Amino acid sequence: MNPLAVIKAKRQHLARMANQSGALGELSALADMEHWVPRPRGVGLKVLLSALSETGVVIKGSSFDAIAFPTSEQIDFTNHVAVRTALPRMTFIEIKTANQERVRPGFTGFFFALTEGEIAASDALKERHRVALYNNVSGELLLTSVPEILARTKSMNWQLSVQL
Repeated sequence: MNPLAVIKAKRQHLARMANQSGALGELSALADMEHWVPRPRGVGLKVLLSALSETGVVIKGSSFDAIAFPTSEQIDFTNHVAVRTALPRMTFIEIKTANQERVRPGFTGFFFALTEGEIAASDALKERHRVALYNNVSGELLLTSVPEILARTKSMNWQLSVQL
């Protein structure tokens, strides 16, 4: 194998591991939080986004990972009336996971990205959108918001992501 092929294979492996670690971190955070449910998929997600749209809130389905309720609730996300009734009790959670030993308590040293959709969801949902920072190494969870994250940011690197 030539050096460029080795580098390419390593990058593919790291990308796969990062996605798997992030997904595992989301599952760990969901398991730790009693009143959180995973983002619905398929028809349930379409019904939820439609109900939000009817209230003037338009967000992308990829802009959150979970929904928090103040108490334990079972919602049929395919039932439009049930979803619309439950909307005021829902807080939309974006989960960001840390897998590095260098991340200190309080998430100092944690480097992650916020997508345009996540920032827009925060703006549209206001106090009903939260970001959960979850440390897979220590188990620490910090519930915060996009404005709070931006207020404590030490550096930012803006980028443009494209798909051709």
